[in-house]
Amino acid sequence: MKTALTIAGSDSSGGAGIQADLKTMTVNGVFGMSAITALTAQNTLGVTAIQEVTPEFLAQQIDVVFEDIRPDAVKIGMVSSAALVEVIAQRLRFWKAENIVVDPVMVATSGSALIETDAVTALKEQLLPLATVATPNIPEAEVLSGQKIGSEAEMLAAAETIHQALGCAVLLKGGHAINDANDLLWSAAGPKWFYGKRIDNPNTHGTGCTLSSAIASNLAKGYTLEESVARAKEYLSGALAAMLDLGHGRGPMCHLFDREIPWV
Repeated sequence: MKTALTIAGSDSSGGAGIQADLKTMTVNGVFGMSAITALTAQNTLGVTAIQEVTPEFLAQQIDVVFEDIRPDAVKIGMVSSAALVEVIAQRLRFWKAENIVVDPVMVATSGSALIETDAVTALKEQLLPLATVATPNIPEAEVLSGQKIGSEAEMLAAAETIHQALGCAVLLKGGHAINDANDLLWSAAGPKWFYGKRIDNPNTHGTGCTLSSAIASNLAKGYTLEESVARAKEYLSGALAAMLDLGHGRGPMCHLFDREIPWV
C-alpha cells in the first residue's frame, strides 16, 4: 500500500486540518500518517485558540514516520510560525522527501488568521521551493505573488510569477467570484486550466485541505501531477455535492460520500 504524510494543524471539529487530510487519504486509497503542527480550538464558526507544538517535537514526529514507514507523498497544511516552517523544510531536505504538496494555509474558511507574518517569508524562502506543487487560493496567491487577482488573466500572471520565483508548480484555485470553480495549474509544461462547475453548497469547511490531500494521495500512487489534480478535483466535487449539513457556520463536506455507509 502507498503511504502519505500530512503535516498540518488539528481541527477539533473534524472538517479540516489533520482530520480532513486523513479521511481524504484513506478514501483515496493510501495509508495516511500525521505530524501535528498545532492544536486548534475551532468549529464551523471560527477558530477560538491555537496551541503550537515546539519545533523539536514537530521534528521528532516527522523523523519517526520517515524512519519506519517512509511516505510516498507529503502534504503540508497549516504552519503558523517561521520556526515550524524552518524545521519542516530542514527535515524534508534531510529525508529527501518526494511528491511534496504545500497548501499555504493563511486564513481559515471562517476568516480567522492562521499564520504569522514572518512565517509567510519562511514559507516562500524555505518550504515552497521544495514543493512539487503549491495550492494557493486567490487571497493566498495575492500574498505569494504580490499581485492583485481579479480576473482569469490576472490568475495567469500571478501563477507564472509564483512559479518563476519559487520554482514549484502552482495550482491556483479559482472561485472567489472570478470564475466558475476553474483552477489553473502552472508547471514546467506551462499553463493548464482545469474546468469545474460551481456547486451551490455553503458548507466548504476544509476544501483546501481536502483538495491538497487528494492530490498528494494520487501522486503517492504514481499518477502524474495533471492526473492527480484532475482526480482530486473530481473527488472534491463529489464531497461537496453530497450536501452534508452540519454545524451553525460553514460546515464540513462528506468525505465518505461514495462509500456504502448507513448514514443516520
